[in-house]
Amino acid sequence: MASSATSTPFISSIAAAAKSMATPLCKTLTLPNSFSGTRKSIQSRVPRSISLTRGSHSAKSFVVKASSELPLVGNVAPDFEAEAVFDQEFIKVKLSEYIGKKYVVLFFYPLDFTFVCPTEITAFSDRHEEFEEMNTEVLGVSVDSVFSHLAWVQTDRKSGGLGDLKYPLISDVTKSISKSYGVLIPDQGVALRGLFIIDKEGVIQHSTINNLAIGRSVDETKRTLQALQYVQENPDEVCPAGWKPGEKSMKPDPKLSKDYFAAL
Repeated sequence: MASSATSTPFISSIAAAAKSMATPLCKTLTLPNSFSGTRKSIQSRVPRSISLTRGSHSAKSFVVKASSELPLVGNVAPDFEAEAVFDQEFIKVKLSEYIGKKYVVLFFYPLDFTFVCPTEITAFSDRHEEFEEMNTEVLGVSVDSVFSHLAWVQTDRKSGGLGDLKYPLISDVTKSISKSYGVLIPDQGVALRGLFIIDKEGVIQHSTINNLAIGRSVDETKRTLQALQYVQENPDEVCPAGWKPGEKSMKPDPKLSKDYFAAL
């Protein structure tokens, strides 16, 4: 589900102009120091409070609820509606339209026409069918315009482009989405490599944030999604480290968990 397309009459001319500018931009782009992975640490100015219910062995005992408005795991994902590029057209994507229908893998990347970014974006696209089979949509986000996204999609992979993608690339030119998910680097105006898995109820169940120089793993994203879906379908079980489908899970109980450890 990518939302309905809303093409503009002058899209072809704009796309052609943007594409013609892509190569010079790529050659003259000056990147911030943090692209070498040297971003300075920033202390959060918003206090966080997390409560975990104890004393019961029901599934609710293992659900973390974050009380702040930050998009911590356990919170409802901040909703947004934004322009995106999909199938070489401009479309609108609204996150809340997936609620009750699909899981969402939402990932942020710093900039178009860079280096690590295309390896991640194309890796998710090449394996998009695997996520479709898990009733999951993939959405990519950066602070670039839809015109930049379109030009990058129309650039061949061998030239550093993306080629056709099987999921939308969202434009966050206002930086409001990146900021609401806590991945924006304020003094540089780009997003860290944040990735969020959102369930069908619209709740963030997993997040990971890499610095700019470190790419992410499609394999680990898929494995984490598989574990999430398993425990939601089997709320009286939990998944141990490195769990994969078909492997033994664990009962979250001091006595019953011994069955798992005894089989090691």
